[in-house]
Amino acid sequence: MSRTTTMTVRISGALSDFVASNVGENGAYENISEYVRDLIRRDKERAEREAFDRLKAELTRAFAAPEHDYHPLTAAEVIARNRG
Repeated sequence: MSRTTTMTVRISGALSDFVASNVGENGAYENISEYVRDLIRRDKERAEREAFDRLKAELTRAFAAPEHDYHPLTAAEVIARNRG
């Protein structure tokens, strides 16, 4: 079950005006909460996309490495290496 958190955010000036222009009758969002939730979702998607891109780049480098750079490891060696 998900939980709900209530947060208070203070904005003023140009940021407040910008939010107001995106909320309500003429805006893309019905209310400020909907707008903020969408911003958070988009930021979460961006962070996940960046993490995936980093993983993809690392795998691309690994697959491009010469065969002699690969060293077979046992499961126990991998576990020991990851424990530090």
